[in-house]
Amino acid sequence: MSSPATLPRPDSLTDSFSRIRKNLSYFKVNYSAIISLVLAFSLLSHPFSLLVLLSLLAAWIFLYLFRSSDRPLVVFGRSFSDRETLLGLVVTTVVVVFMTSVGSLLTSALTVGVAIVCLHGTFRVPDDLFLDEQEPAANAGLLSFIGNSTSAAASVVAGRV
Repeated sequence: MSSPATLPRPDSLTDSFSRIRKNLSYFKVNYSAIISLVLAFSLLSHPFSLLVLLSLLAAWIFLYLFRSSDRPLVVFGRSFSDRETLLGLVVTTVVVVFMTSVGSLLTSALTVGVAIVCLHGTFRVPDDLFLDEQEPAANAGLLSFIGNSTSAAASVVAGRV
């Protein structure tokens, strides 16, 4: 738990953005967990939206991911290519997400999660955080570890060739 001394009001807007950036690099796992929990709670409190998203996920898995690419999709005697299947799934997803309450539910849940993260990031003074680097790099983001691991893997593979 943070003490009141570590939660003072920022002096300016640039100070608050600087705090958010530094805290994001240190608390990125916690912040992603908070946003995930807000999304999960929101979906669990609205079972219809959860059911709609699960049915969309099932459609994508069975019609696009698990179907072999050499066999076209056949529905009512009509054969659909991979491109037509993908287009149909994308259009269905856009219609379902934006024409039902699912889109507004996800947008509001993400907004609440990001607001919680920004509030903590703004008011938490990052002076006592033990960071390896003083200023986060320009390309450091929430998923920056992916780029680092792929470049390390590429150098290992290049060394073997």
